[in-house]
Amino acid sequence: MQHKTVSLADQVFEHIENDILSGTYKKGDVLTESKLSLELGVSRTPIREALRRLEQEHLIEESGKGSVVIGISEDDLDDIFLIRRQLEGIVCKVAAENHTESQLSELEKIVELQEYYTEKNDPDGIKAMDNQFHEMIYKISKKTIFYEILVTLHKKIQKYRRAAVTNKSRAGASVSEHRALYEAIAKGDGDLASKLSVEHINNAYNHIKGV
Repeated sequence: MQHKTVSLADQVFEHIENDILSGTYKKGDVLTESKLSLELGVSRTPIREALRRLEQEHLIEESGKGSVVIGISEDDLDDIFLIRRQLEGIVCKVAAENHTESQLSELEKIVELQEYYTEKNDPDGIKAMDNQFHEMIYKISKKTIFYEILVTLHKKIQKYRRAAVTNKSRAGASVSEHRALYEAIAKGDGDLASKLSVEHINNAYNHIKGV
């Protein structure tokens, strides 16, 4: 583990959190201080702090043998998409009505790159541009609280989003939906942008749930 300016406890927390959310640690896996200390090459003190924070985030729960991975449950997933439907519809409407030309140009470049990576069947590139597309819209809206909530929710479902971008059919549909959403924002049509955003989220949800 690299020691950056971020505190060691924060680094450990982010590392373990990412391993849980990405599916490296599966539901039911038992994490112990000794095991993690050996894996990460750090003392038990920052690991103890990280496990405490992960328990507060409801990603693990304490058992007699160690911390058991809970991860994101089906109910959590349903709630996350419920929140996204409500909030992203709002930020897309605001973005359509309040963007600048430079912001619009940057958003279009992101869509073009996502189209490129989709054509090349590059999951890492697709996922990176998917992140940037949504985050750019959040930034354009200037709704800081919404931004913080939505970025966190995106992170929580990264395992499912990774599966989506490796599915060629869904990846192609997703980038087409992004293109349509971009065009609605570019036209300044807030109502259409909101509608397309909700449809995009519903399609992603249905894909994850196998509907």
